[in-house]
Amino acid sequence: MGAFKTWLARAAALAVCVTIALPALAQEMTVDQAAAFEKGDALPITAFYDTPASLASTHPGDLLRRQDFRGYALPKDARAVRILYHSQDAEGADVASSGVVLIPAGPAPAGGWPVIVWAHGTSGVARQCAPSLMKDVYYGDLGLMPMVKAGYAVIAVDYHGLGTAGAHQYLAAAAQAADVVFSVPAARAAVPELGPRWVVDGHSQGGEAAWAVAELEAHRHDAGYLGAVAVAPASRLDEVMSAPPQAGGASFYIEYMTFAIKALSPSFQASDMLRSGVALSRYPALTTRSCFYVAEATFAGDHDAPALAPGWQTTPAARRFFAATQIGDAPTAGPLLVVAGDADQTVPITAVRATVKGACALGVTLELRVYAGLDHDPTMDKSTPDQLAWIAARFAGAPPGNDCGSG
Repeated sequence: MGAFKTWLARAAALAVCVTIALPALAQEMTVDQAAAFEKGDALPITAFYDTPASLASTHPGDLLRRQDFRGYALPKDARAVRILYHSQDAEGADVASSGVVLIPAGPAPAGGWPVIVWAHGTSGVARQCAPSLMKDVYYGDLGLMPMVKAGYAVIAVDYHGLGTAGAHQYLAAAAQAADVVFSVPAARAAVPELGPRWVVDGHSQGGEAAWAVAELEAHRHDAGYLGAVAVAPASRLDEVMSAPPQAGGASFYIEYMTFAIKALSPSFQASDMLRSGVALSRYPALTTRSCFYVAEATFAGDHDAPALAPGWQTTPAARRFFAATQIGDAPTAGPLLVVAGDADQTVPITAVRATVKGACALGVTLELRVYAGLDHDPTMDKSTPDQLAWIAARFAGAPPGNDCGSG
């Protein structure tokens, strides 16, 4: 569901931009260290991110604003163009979403840059947690910049409510899929040298989004769409959440889940789910004033799991949320590469396999690659060369593999 990245590696990548006292290699960040890291990585929310007074004169996919921006830590001579564009939320309501187009060094090849639309993992739920508001675009060398170095223009979407105003509909597959598909025409309007063909690649929350795009494209049939890569896709959340919550750093997902349920059902209150006084007291700051690293550090030293309201999973608001996060139960367009680690502590391999099994029963074209011994972020990191090879094959027109029906 999120980006459990090695923070020291990210800090090293940002060394020229961020001054932070690094702890010993084996040591976890304290809350103060996490806050300092997030502050050092942060870029200001400017008027560029403001939603226009009215979206009535534009349509989903229209470019609202563009901005050449030089404040990111990018590969040598790469450049970046921020975009604000017309999108839709989970209910189909008109919203403004933001992102950034990362363009490789040098002139575009004949026919334009091949395009990867990048869907990021959990960065937080507060407005300032947009990757385009971070100097390393959140993932840095964890898969993202290698895509740029490989010669792809990357449209890195933020998702509505991150960067732009409004509640981020965290893990709502339709909302994040809309942000992906509508970013493509907007990015082409902002950067004309982008080519017509594209794939979507996402990790964790973004893996769910990428899979949802594949399902959406079965109806949209967008010209140039070639396929999707879903790495550690968040899936089967109703089943995953049926287990009692564990103490420790990952407990912050309970806070984010509470926020996500309320984003879809505004009458839902945090106290309808969170019964622990500590969890309730942390909720406002973790959902409005900080991002992933502070959230993880805040819960890291806990010895007790958050107490949850009995029966919260069966409330109408929770059922609506679980339905909104569902993937794997609809046909897809184009081939799908699913990547998972069998030691993933965030998105269990059992949930991924069950989602794949359901999709295969619908006749999708799907490859599943499981990496032995890898946890959540190492799966993204170690599989990046394989992801890029699969993507290159799609642009080359090679026939995709298909593990469905292989037993």
